[in-house]
Amino acid sequence: MICTFTGQFNIPMEQSANIRPSWDAYFMQIAHTVSERATCDRGRSGCVIARDRQILVTGYVGSPRGLPHCDEVGHLMKKVLHEDERITQHCMRTVHAEQNAICQAARLGISLDKATLYCRMTPCRTCAMLIINCGIERVVCERQYHDGKESEEMFRQAGLALEYVHDEIQQYEKQ
Repeated sequence: MICTFTGQFNIPMEQSANIRPSWDAYFMQIAHTVSERATCDRGRSGCVIARDRQILVTGYVGSPRGLPHCDEVGHLMKKVLHEDERITQHCMRTVHAEQNAICQAARLGISLDKATLYCRMTPCRTCAMLIINCGIERVVCERQYHDGKESEEMFRQAGLALEYVHDEIQQYEKQ
């Protein structure tokens, strides 16, 4: 399913006082703010998990606690060879925003059952499995991930709603 916000998403701040955003736009804007804490310049991503119009937890891309960040020591790039002969590159130094939000919920003892997750792009395969297993029932992504078809199929099979703000693929360096 494709979900498009009608101009509310990119409202200049001086005009925002007159227009009240939808709940989805509101939580996505907060996810953007959370992403400003990210420590990997390749994928500054943030995540918000909410239920009943209340934020439960947030997360952003960054290295595990106590380990060096990409912004400090550089990326830890790995190439992945896929069955169809495609090669993609991934930074392995960081924990994804979705993973960090789920870990935060676990540390704080917060159930994510029946929650909605807001993120930058289609979650990766590992994030998708965690999202499904912790009971999140809806995912709202700003854009599609260039290699997100497997996650989309897993969400479909699990009966999890997946919606996109924009019907386009997220572009970033060294994709």
